[in-house]
Amino acid sequence: MKIAPIDIAHKTFTRKVMGLDADEVGDFLRDIADQMEEIIRERNTLKEMVRQRDLQIMEFKERDEGLKATIQTATKMSEQIRIDAEREAKLVIGDAQQKGEMIIKDSRDSLKKVYQEISDIKRLRMQFEVNLRSLIQAHIAMLDQGHLAMPDPQINLAHAAAVTGQMPGLQGAHQGAHTQANPGVPPKMPVAARPAPRA
Repeated sequence: MKIAPIDIAHKTFTRKVMGLDADEVGDFLRDIADQMEEIIRERNTLKEMVRQRDLQIMEFKERDEGLKATIQTATKMSEQIRIDAEREAKLVIGDAQQKGEMIIKDSRDSLKKVYQEISDIKRLRMQFEVNLRSLIQAHIAMLDQGHLAMPDPQINLAHAAAVTGQMPGLQGAHQGAHTQANPGVPPKMPVAARPAPRA
């Protein structure tokens, strides 16, 4: 059975002969009731403080759980970001390496093609020079052969004069025909009478 301060303050006892002083007993009970009431108020205040502390602790725990969850989420996200970044970096590096190899291959092919074109041009030049030299040599040989094959003009003139001198009738006939065909024009001199051309 719980006793409240008011129960102590209003507690009455049976009177007996030669009993205690009722006023002293009443004063004592009131003092006890007041002190008990003070103790109860302090207890209630402490309980309220404890409840507030418990609420704060629960709130701190909730915040701590939230922070832990946030940290875990951030850790997972950062790890995922790191993995994605590494994968993206590998893809970029692989693509760059592939493009670089293609550029190097194209450059080598282009350089090989240029070397081939230069070699072809040199070969064509050499062939052209050989052909041109052969053509020039052939023309020189033809000119030399032409000089050897052509007769000496002095010998030809002497031979023509000798033939003309042996055929006087033919010379006169030729002059008469010329006079009839071209009256008033003097006949041409015989070939042997003409001066020989200078060499």
